[in-house]
Amino acid sequence: MPVPVTHVSPLKRDVIYDHRAQQAALPVMVHHEDGGMSESVLILTPGQVELYRFQLDHIIKKRHQAGEGER
Repeated sequence: MPVPVTHVSPLKRDVIYDHRAQQAALPVMVHHEDGGMSESVLILTPGQVELYRFQLDHIIKKRHQAGEGER
């Protein structure tokens, strides 16, 4: 029986873009309920890359704003 996944985290490696397939490959670590881990790749279309870039930029701005408010 497969062990359930608890979460996935990005690895500190370069993202690869395949021009022919028109997709990005983000190396990730898959964490399992039993403590085991396995490496995999998150495949993203160009549209998904743009969407997540926008969302991550938004999170970064919020983080900076929260940090400025604490000073």
